[in-house]
Amino acid sequence: MKFLKHIFTVFLFLFSTVFIAQENLLDVLVFSKTGSFRHKSIPKGKDFLAKMASTNNWKITFSENSEDFTTKNLANYDVLVFLNTTGDLFSDAQKNALKNYFARGKGFVGIHAASDTEMEWNWFTEMIGATFKNHPKVQPATVYVNKDTNHPAVTGFKETEVFKDEWYNFKKPVGKHVSVLATVDEKSYKGKQMNTDNHPISWSHIYDGGRVFYTVLGHTISIYDDVRFYKHIEGGILWAAQLKKEAVISKKWTKLFGKNPSKYWDTFIGAPHKTVKGLENVDPKSDGKNAKPLGLNNDPKNVFTFKTINDEKVLHISGEIYGALTTKKEYENYHLKLQFKWGEKVWEPRLKRKRDNGILYHCIGPYTKFWNVWMQSQEFQVQETDMGDYYSLAGTQIEIPSIKKDGEKEFDYTHKAKLNTFSSIERKFPAHVNKGFDNEKPHGEWNTLELISYEGTSLHIVNGKVVMALFNSKYKNLDGKILPLTKGRIQLQSEAAEAFYKDVKIKSITKIPAKYRKYTSRYLKK
Repeated sequence: MKFLKHIFTVFLFLFSTVFIAQENLLDVLVFSKTGSFRHKSIPKGKDFLAKMASTNNWKITFSENSEDFTTKNLANYDVLVFLNTTGDLFSDAQKNALKNYFARGKGFVGIHAASDTEMEWNWFTEMIGATFKNHPKVQPATVYVNKDTNHPAVTGFKETEVFKDEWYNFKKPVGKHVSVLATVDEKSYKGKQMNTDNHPISWSHIYDGGRVFYTVLGHTISIYDDVRFYKHIEGGILWAAQLKKEAVISKKWTKLFGKNPSKYWDTFIGAPHKTVKGLENVDPKSDGKNAKPLGLNNDPKNVFTFKTINDEKVLHISGEIYGALTTKKEYENYHLKLQFKWGEKVWEPRLKRKRDNGILYHCIGPYTKFWNVWMQSQEFQVQETDMGDYYSLAGTQIEIPSIKKDGEKEFDYTHKAKLNTFSSIERKFPAHVNKGFDNEKPHGEWNTLELISYEGTSLHIVNGKVVMALFNSKYKNLDGKILPLTKGRIQLQSEAAEAFYKDVKIKSITKIPAKYRKYTSRYLKK
């Protein structure tokens, strides 16, 4: 009997091991097609990635066929690796398939000449972060790792490393929207350079929903035998696949404006309304939603500007064009706290409506998902007399304790009431619910706004009072499935009204803080 028991135990162990291995399986597509220069190191790179896949129990597919870039096929993969690709490779349909892949929240890893690919396609060059220009001869150089990052792609590096490789120069400075992981010291090598003290050679960022990692390293055959390079690429792939995280906040408050707000934020500016002055080529039919957006970090009207007032960093939002100040990073399980007040100016198309703004959270997918300017997200409404309301944007939903009073058209948040669904996924549900009560300060005074988010539960707090509790955050993905939505980027809106933010800070939490649990305990599973 003991023998049979032992055999059964061994069987359970083996079964669980196989099951876990299957659960951890990652599908990787390695694309190495070249339309111009072809690197001799490509075969070595394929062997390198095949061994990495075997070690990590990944499923890996190699391709040099652009016809593999269909929406249906790319949906099968978790990470797409561009291994020394060059030149123009895709038709319009294939480009759209790649965009769809990113919108699904998938991962992308670019190795070396990936930045010498599709150089005339603006979406791609913005996604990859920089466009190749030229390079000096292959030679050793000193690489510095960004001390502020704990990204899996560089955690295996010392603060200073020396690599022998081909050091790319780029046509323009590396995009402001990327987070630089490592730079090369131009004083440590000779030849063509960018003539800068900050010459990035590796970075990561989130773009149109996809997670992008890029490295200049990867030209030589010998570097594929370097253990450091192995850890670099492996970490990049695991991060892109969301199997390894980069800790972006701690239990202590992190100030998100600080000395250099661009470290934490990007801007995305939507379509100028037809009444906007001082810009060329404004669409005469634009209502601020239906025309081409100005795009990422392109803010010619200074809709978002940072000013130092009384030694404090203050964000001024003009409101003139719809837009969003967007965090570079995604956040999950956090407490966000900030100061907000209204300005005086208002703009078309809301001249005769309440001043409007908003804090969008759990933001995912393309920048242009809602009104060509905001992402798929949940909204902490910041509107005159409606501060703390909820709105569902572009295919999200949530459950809120609420009541619709007799004769009223809308629901109001009510503590201890039954949960009702609010959604922009199905028309049978409303997409908006009113806060429980008004706790906004008079116009022109600073308000303290707080957002607590933990595992799909949120609290909207205005000037110290919980005005709404929200549960079971979800979204509809591109396959029509409704899934949990518990993390994402944060966007501060510009919505036709002048506004100010300051003292924006965030910290991680491991549970709903005790002082607020009375608002959530009855609705959460024990």
